[in-house]
Formats: sequence, structure tokens, C-alpha cells
Amino acid sequence: MLESLRTRAETRRKAGELYGAVVAQARRPEFYATLGVPDTPVGRYEMVVLHLFLVLERLRSAPDRGAPLDRMLVEAFIEDMDDSLRELATGDLSVPKKVRRAAAGLYDRSMDYRAGLAETADAPLAAVLARHIHDVPDDAEPDARLIALASYVREGARALAEISPAGESVRFPDPPNSAGISR
Repeated sequence: MLESLRTRAETRRKAGELYGAVVAQARRPEFYATLGVPDTPVGRYEMVVLHLFLVLERLRSAPDRGAPLDRMLVEAFIEDMDDSLRELATGDLSVPKKVRRAAAGLYDRSMDYRAGLAETADAPLAAVLARHIHDVPDDAEPDARLIALASYVREGARALAEISPAGESVRFPDPPNSAGISR
């Protein structure tokens, strides 16, 4: 029994570290200054969800999924959403409903991002990113910034596929800089 508790505590620690890496990457200023992601609570939420999706996809593709690391990573996300909403002075009675909406958003976006990554071209993924991150209609033509973000997401998925699925660490690629991205 004690070993089970130790294993659970170790998995929770790993999940916390992974979630910290996700949030640190999502806060990189290049996403907001160069790629036009709105620097708002909603824009920051979208970037956390995007990076969390990439890590969860890597963990879920592991042949040995015995450890509940992916579940604990989602729990860390939900805890963070709860804390963030309370820091934004959201009323105590509405926090649970908004946290459920944030968790449902993670699920919905994961399905959309997975479908976008399944396409070989960047344009379909860019359209999905435009819909979620910029609230642009599906039929709008993605601009160069969204194509660059879609390319970054593909590169991130490839980079994460090359690391150990045990969750010791993650390495995201650097976000695109302004060189070569026309607005």
C-alpha cells in the first residue's frame, strides 16, 4: 500500500512538472507578439490547451499507459483553471460551471486539433486554430501567422514524439519569430 501511495505521489509530481512546462511554453511572448494570439485570459487559455493537447497526445500514444500521468495532467489543468478563475475574482458560485466549460473546451479542441493534425497540409490545421484561437469562421482564409502557428504545432507534435513517453520531460520547439511572417 505504501508503494502505491509513493507511486501516486511521484506521478502527481511528474504531472505538476509537465503542466508547468506546458504553461511556460504557452506564455512565450512570440505567440502573442508575432503570431497574433490575443494576449487576454482567453488567448492564454487557448495556448495552454494547445500545448496540453500536444503533451497528452504524446502520453496517450505510449505503448505502456499503466501510469495515470495523463489523467493527473488533466487534473493539474483543472486545478489551474479553478485557481485562475478565483484570481480573476469570478464569483464562487460560477467557478465550477466555468471550470467544467474549460475542461469541455480541452476535450472539444483536442478532437479538432487531432483531426487537423491528421491532414497533411497546414491549411486545415490553421483553420481549426483560427476558429479556436482567433474566433474566425471556418470559411475564412488563414493568414500567414496562422499557417506559421499550424507549422509550429506540427513541429511540436514531431518533437514530442521523439522523447520518452514516461513523462520525465518535454521539449517544445521554439515558436516562430517575426522573420518571414507577413501580416
